[in-house]
Amino acid sequence: MTGLVFLEHHGGEFLKGSLGVLAKAASLGEAHAAVLGSGVAGLADQAGRYGAAKVYVVDDPALEAPLPQPRVDALAQIVREQAIENVFFAQSVLASDVAAGLAARLEAGLNWQLTDLAVEDGGLVGKQPALGDSVIVDVGWTQTPRLALFRSGAFDPVETGGQAAVEQVGVSFEDFSLAARMLEQLQEEATGPSIEEAEIIVAGGRGLGGPESFTVLEELAAALGGAVATTRAVVDAGWYPYSTQVGQTGKTVSPKLYVACGISGAIQHKVGMQGSAVIVAINKDPNAPIFEFCDLGVVGDLHSVVPKLTELVKTHRAG
Repeated sequence: MTGLVFLEHHGGEFLKGSLGVLAKAASLGEAHAAVLGSGVAGLADQAGRYGAAKVYVVDDPALEAPLPQPRVDALAQIVREQAIENVFFAQSVLASDVAAGLAARLEAGLNWQLTDLAVEDGGLVGKQPALGDSVIVDVGWTQTPRLALFRSGAFDPVETGGQAAVEQVGVSFEDFSLAARMLEQLQEEATGPSIEEAEIIVAGGRGLGGPESFTVLEELAAALGGAVATTRAVVDAGWYPYSTQVGQTGKTVSPKLYVACGISGAIQHKVGMQGSAVIVAINKDPNAPIFEFCDLGVVGDLHSVVPKLTELVKTHRAG
């Protein structure tokens, strides 16, 4: 099986989710990659180190802004000229737009929110959560090309140290694809790693009692060198930014350590963090569902436990 992976990049670096999908494609067969942008020729070598056997590079000023339609043009041309049967995306705002646009352009089938992919009986089968993520169903495609959009954080990147054959591709863009212009691009200022990139996450739920209590979590996250995450209830209440939400309607993360503070552990949140290597739960309710699947549980008031934990971390690191 050969799969083409759309490698999304920002600030001269590939997104972790895209590299994870590339690693998955490489594990199933031969992985190819598409690197689209302006001044991106130097990124091709990085793709080879993460499992790409071949990289199609479209380096064009029309692709400088992160707009979807010019990327749909570029991918559609590559897919048609190379007779590519499988195209994979890691979920993001841009990738979701590009995947939907490409499906419409090619009249192809698109399965989304996938968490895994397998070759079974010679066919490609996607694994998609359903019924509030309580079950996993098999999904397929009736024809090629097959398009698949994977949940953020579904796969981890695997650096193989390989090299890819690089092919420069010239693209003709549709007039309507160039009609939109990006006048301004703003980025939220943040310190520390994002929750998608962080190896350590300190997450807070409604049990914190209010937005002011997130200072306690921020101090622990800073001491651990991690990031702060939240539940949907916290985001809906306006206590913390949406970009930090983990769960069914948020992001999927798989850090080495996940510290859940004041989080009950409902299935909607569990599906976004259950891939964490070690889960620590701090909750004053001994019957909270999160204690059923965490690796270490602390029954206690987080407002007392977390500051003491922060001091212990600082003392240990200082020593």
